Amino acid sequence: MRPARALIDLQALRHNYQLAREVTGAKALAVLKADAYGHGAVRCAQALEAQANGFAVACIEEALELRAAGIRAPILLLEGFFEADELPLIVEHDLWCVVQSLWQLDAIEQAKLGKPIQVWLKLDTGMHRVGLHPSDFKSAYQRLQASGKASKIVLMSHFARADELNCPRSEEQIAVFEAARVDLSAEVSLRNSPAILGWPSAPSDWVRPGLMLYGASPFEEPQIHAAHLQPVMTLESKVIGVRELPAGEPVGYGAKFITPKPMRIGVVAMGYADGYPRHAPTGTPVLVAGQRSQLLGRVSMDMLCIDLTDVPQAGLGSTVELWGKNILASEVAQHAETIPYEIFCNLKRAPRLYSGS
Repeated sequence: MRPARALIDLQALRHNYQLAREVTGAKALAVLKADAYGHGAVRCAQALEAQANGFAVACIEEALELRAAGIRAPILLLEGFFEADELPLIVEHDLWCVVQSLWQLDAIEQAKLGKPIQVWLKLDTGMHRVGLHPSDFKSAYQRLQASGKASKIVLMSHFARADELNCPRSEEQIAVFEAARVDLSAEVSLRNSPAILGWPSAPSDWVRPGLMLYGASPFEEPQIHAAHLQPVMTLESKVIGVRELPAGEPVGYGAKFITPKPMRIGVVAMGYADGYPRHAPTGTPVLVAGQRSQLLGRVSMDMLCIDLTDVPQAGLGSTVELWGKNILASEVAQHAETIPYEIFCNLKRAPRLYSGS
């Protein structure tokens, strides 16, 4: 059996969720969109349900998968509904729903709902992706109240640059939010992962841990709370071949690496078809036989090459950690000029094995 696999530590997941609660003192929706950022939404929800205040997903398809698996905790649809005919399913499955556009508000007012639904009313405070304009926010709140179709209204927005701790944009967004919610009596939710960890001034009765839930820091620099995160996923495989090469020999497609001296090369059963970033360059760190080493040459679909020259204890069958508790996903992402969000979400083919449940 091919040795590539992703080990998912559910105890670390629970630790990171609890950290979000402890840092903020707020209720927390664990964000499980995109199959829990590649970690497996159903298993992650099952591991968290006893302690979580609820979950958040991108769309109704993701919510229905959780409901079909027996998850009964609240689930928020972060993008709301895309068609008005989703509203009966939202009612039937007792889902919470973001309203980020006036057409969605119109649809709720016109719908014949079996019972009121909980609405999270989203304000565009400056990210300019989705959300109501500040000039429409108060009237939208009043319309929802008057409709009798909202059992509860939570006010929310989303930060564009909270991962930049010295950027004034987040404070500007907070000011827009505070001005728009004057005289509106409702709970609020502003803080995503970087805001949970780095922006204590942001008001939030509810927080929405996403990336931090999986143990990766959203910041490029060290941060006091992020230092307590525990990586949840360890992507690993084994050395399936060893080559002794003289100086001047090319390694892999395109001869992107030429041996500068006699070298010992390990071939690992891992490639971009498993979700390892194809653009990770020579020098990207790996851990082999318990010792840090590096990637050599271009990543292939199913294999990649690593340096065993200074790791004499490594050989055929040695375990290789591509990212995890020793080689942080953020470090790999930085070398590959991407972000840990993307490399987690790109996981495929490598089976997930769970522990700590």
